[in-house]
Amino acid sequence: MDTERGRDDDDDDSQDAMTKYLHVLGIGVQNTLVYRVNFLFRAAFGLVPLMAMLMVWDTIYAGKGPGAMVGAYTLAQMVSYYLVVTLVDMLSAVAEDDWQIAGEIKDGLISQYLVKPVDYLAYRLALFFSGRLVYTAAAMIPVGLFILFQRDYFTPPAHAATWLWFALSVAMTAVLQFLISYTMALLAFWVTEVATFIFILYAFEYLAGGHLFPLDILPRAVLEALQYTPFPYLLFFPVSIFMERVEGAALAGGLAVQAMWVVAAFALARFVWSRGVRKYSAVGG
Repeated sequence: MDTERGRDDDDDDSQDAMTKYLHVLGIGVQNTLVYRVNFLFRAAFGLVPLMAMLMVWDTIYAGKGPGAMVGAYTLAQMVSYYLVVTLVDMLSAVAEDDWQIAGEIKDGLISQYLVKPVDYLAYRLALFFSGRLVYTAAAMIPVGLFILFQRDYFTPPAHAATWLWFALSVAMTAVLQFLISYTMALLAFWVTEVATFIFILYAFEYLAGGHLFPLDILPRAVLEALQYTPFPYLLFFPVSIFMERVEGAALAGGLAVQAMWVVAAFALARFVWSRGVRKYSAVGG
């Protein structure tokens, strides 16, 4: 009887926690809707660098003659790569969450969460997903129109199962990006200004994540070295799944490694938070 009562209490606590953070998610969506027009224009103007990048690659391929390939990509495949990059980035990129977290720590606002029955990581994760939902809804208009305009290059996966693996990978990409940014923002417990660290992180993500170019056009040794970091799983890997350039055992292994990085990032985030709160409490009383 006591065992059953204990299980019922655990179930009730789990349901209460789920309800709590779903409520946070709902509030986050309502608050973020205020910025929907800003999101729309941000997404629209964000396509300008993409168009410039596509023109650069068009010039590169034109200089190589008809049927040219760069790495294992034709011009059509290269354009398709960048279109999928835009799609994944829309669904998973961290916007201003890291700055907000660092600001709350710097301004002492973090104290209010330490005295409430709220898990700060879960709270911020709910806000992150609420922001992604609203941003994706707003960005879908310009991004969708751009992809429609480039529809001759945008090739959906040929197999239905690919959509499932792609969705799973994008979900893990979003969580991994958030956890890395969250951990970087927690450095505000120790340093006054975290901007330098955040910009360095963004630079590594942009280069080693596959934003600038597909990673598999790099020398093999460089690509293999990058596989030991989480950066390819922040963008390049889900894009490769969508384009069906990774299948079978490579797909299963890649998803497993991506899940491993999510678990590792979660553990690191918990560790840094516990150490940071300990220091914050000791200094602030």
